[in-house]
Amino acid sequence: MRLGLQIPNFTWPNGQDQLGDTFGLIAQRADRAGLYSLWVMDHFFQIRGVGPAENEMLEGWSALAFAAGRTNQIRLGTMVTGVTYRHPGILVKTATTLDVLSHGRAYLGIGAAWNEEEHRGLGVPFPPLAERFRRLEETLQIAHQMWAGDEKPYNGRYYHLERPLTSPRPVQKPHPSILIGGGGERKTLRLVAQYADACNLFARFPKDVLRQKLEVLRQHCQDVGRPYEEIEKTTLSSYRLTRDGRDGSTTPSALLAELAQLAEMGIDQAIFSLQNVYDLEPFDLLATEVVPLAEKIQVAGR
Repeated sequence: MRLGLQIPNFTWPNGQDQLGDTFGLIAQRADRAGLYSLWVMDHFFQIRGVGPAENEMLEGWSALAFAAGRTNQIRLGTMVTGVTYRHPGILVKTATTLDVLSHGRAYLGIGAAWNEEEHRGLGVPFPPLAERFRRLEETLQIAHQMWAGDEKPYNGRYYHLERPLTSPRPVQKPHPSILIGGGGERKTLRLVAQYADACNLFARFPKDVLRQKLEVLRQHCQDVGRPYEEIEKTTLSSYRLTRDGRDGSTTPSALLAELAQLAEMGIDQAIFSLQNVYDLEPFDLLATEVVPLAEKIQVAGR
């Protein structure tokens, strides 16, 4: 089983003056601990549930480019880019650049967007949900076309590209993995089956709900003639990892037990944030007591 680290919070005890150094150090520690992937949110304001909008929030793609220069093996992705934030042609160019400069370590994480506050705050149009999903599908079509090297004009309902050229081409073949975030059963998981290489679901869903969503994805794959096994299934959660479980935190053994449950359902990669990510302790534990054992956990269906 693979493990990934998401960094949703950049408000750390040593303050904003050290933000870049701390973020770079965290990326290096994650890389050295053997984690498979590193993710940042693609938001412009901090989101509810993590902190007030005024808290520090790095722009996602430039943060990943910075992390790419500090790491060697770990894969890099946005969890996830809102489709409304960037024109599709520019987004594909951005993801391709990260893939080239990182020697083939980029994910394109994408979704339909939801945070109206930051759209309004920065003057970004925020269309209704149905339109955002239609824009998402067109963006996925454009990504596939550009990464296939097809330069014929793209004319959709919302986007028109006269020459969708991308040069240089991405390192990963046939293209960087596309991950779609969200568990909507009618639209989101259908788009996963048709266009994506990976999905992301909340691990906090009750286990029966999580199983149901995976079954819905399986049915969508069957409907479009795609092998369900081609889709990388990922989850997102959060822990405070400590050696002794103090103050209600999670121990390595408890984390491994949760990972085993996810693997039994067919989850390939467990992505999580660390509430004590600025400490060395969780990375020591990941490197010595979690990652080596997690890699031995057999994922059902693999």
